[in-house]
Amino acid sequence: MLTGGPLDVLTGDYLAELTMLILGRDRLKNPELGYAKTFARQLEECLGLAHERGVRIVTNAGGLNPAGLADAIRALAAKLGVPASVAHVEGDDLTPYGDGALTANAYLGGAGITACLRAGADIVVTGRVTDAALVSGPAAWWFDWAPDDWDRLAGAVVAGHVLECGTQATGGNYSFFTRHDVRAPGFPLAEVAEDGSSVVTKHPGTGGVVSVGTVTAQLLYETQGVRYLGPDVTARLDTVRLLSVGADRIGITGVRGDAPPGTLKVGVTRIGGWRNEVVFVLTGLDIEAKEELVRAQLADALRDVAEVDWTLARTDHADAATEETASALLRLVVRDPSPDPVGRGLTAAAIELALASYPGFHVTAPPGPAQPYGVFTSAEVPAASVPHTAVLPDGTRLPVAPVAPVAPVPPAVAPPPPSPAPSSPAATVPPAPTVPPGPTGPTVRRPLGALVGARSGDKGGDANVGVWAESDAAWAWLHATLTVEAFQALLPETAALPVARHVLPNLRALNFTVPGLLGDGVASGHRFDPQAKALGEWLRARHTDIPVALLPAPEATP
Repeated sequence: MLTGGPLDVLTGDYLAELTMLILGRDRLKNPELGYAKTFARQLEECLGLAHERGVRIVTNAGGLNPAGLADAIRALAAKLGVPASVAHVEGDDLTPYGDGALTANAYLGGAGITACLRAGADIVVTGRVTDAALVSGPAAWWFDWAPDDWDRLAGAVVAGHVLECGTQATGGNYSFFTRHDVRAPGFPLAEVAEDGSSVVTKHPGTGGVVSVGTVTAQLLYETQGVRYLGPDVTARLDTVRLLSVGADRIGITGVRGDAPPGTLKVGVTRIGGWRNEVVFVLTGLDIEAKEELVRAQLADALRDVAEVDWTLARTDHADAATEETASALLRLVVRDPSPDPVGRGLTAAAIELALASYPGFHVTAPPGPAQPYGVFTSAEVPAASVPHTAVLPDGTRLPVAPVAPVAPVPPAVAPPPPSPAPSSPAATVPPAPTVPPGPTGPTVRRPLGALVGARSGDKGGDANVGVWAESDAAWAWLHATLTVEAFQALLPETAALPVARHVLPNLRALNFTVPGLLGDGVASGHRFDPQAKALGEWLRARHTDIPVALLPAPEATP
């Protein structure tokens, strides 16, 4: 990013929910740790270049110890002989928080970052801020926005959300990846304007693609409703408009913002217990009988284990040309509050069946010890109770006042609230466009992905699946057809869960939230895809009746 073209601010997003758990375990071993050590190693290679080019660096790599990382950067700068003014943001760490919490961090906004940059910082290190704050904070500094410039801030938050997962906006993890060369996608950048609008692009000559589709996919990633709540602003995703303004250049306009809620989200990680697993390979004939035998043989050994989950993946094919394609996988996952019931003794008992079980017995890995697993929960605290603080380059500690509390925001599944008072810019929010009826006529049974794209992800124990269409006619059909009931029928794992559907007409998109699909989140899940990253692709692979008129000629042929 530093060598590929012009840049004013370089951001780095390091903090996933699982990362917080890992950093928490690091801090237990050494209180001076708790930050992303990889950032310091990367900075050693490029600090001088950033200084030469006048590029500011803003990162949340501080994790649980932003002050510690800031000190490490100062030491690195002194060693390299590079002048660097370093500031950091703290106050998010609410540990201790409840019984057994390993980490507890409030999601701060971008105002602390703005204050550090206004004080002349070249590098700003934060702990847990919202991912989008890494962009909205610098934008507010650059244009000197006021804390209640809701529409401008909302536009920057949307740009930050597009950038936060890097190459996911330039062709990575993209449903229609076969249309483009995405072997080595370049990183995205946003050209943010004073009014909060932006253009998402990438440096010239870099790989991948920036298109309406890639940006739409990232906008739908890990969001839950049309109101994208944040500590600085509530961004209205139903007002976002995308337009191609050149090769690999997508404009984002029309974003409206409302005041944020008076609370902050707190992410809490805990050690949930101990887990282990064994994967048995079942080859050839009588797969179900082989499964039944090994489960019966291990029943006694599993009697005192708190949680036992068996999953049979039928990866086998009849009359297969290779042994691997003739085999199915039987996965045993066990969990317990204590390591003893799920330790090496249990996995050894499974291996000891080798000469006394089904024909062709073997497993994919040797017996191993129990491993701790983490769980993630979230809560809300009053924003005024969190000591959001900008620690400026000269050491001055500047408290960052929260935005004045507002009335509680309705749940995401509720309709949007009435427009605010005329004095607010958000009063100009246009009504949502009317969706015409879906097309009629002959249909053909095809995978849903023959017509639509999807992107999915996780928020703690919840999953979301965003689905979008590329034409108005396909959108009308998608809107009319993919109801909650149809979604649950296509994905039976979700049938018993309180799925909600959110409509984003400007993006021709639906966003489904699936509470509880991933259990306790982070590293606790036994699901085959524990973070729901491929849930959208599973949905696209399910077959449904699609109007022939909507499909390209080869796809439409019965």
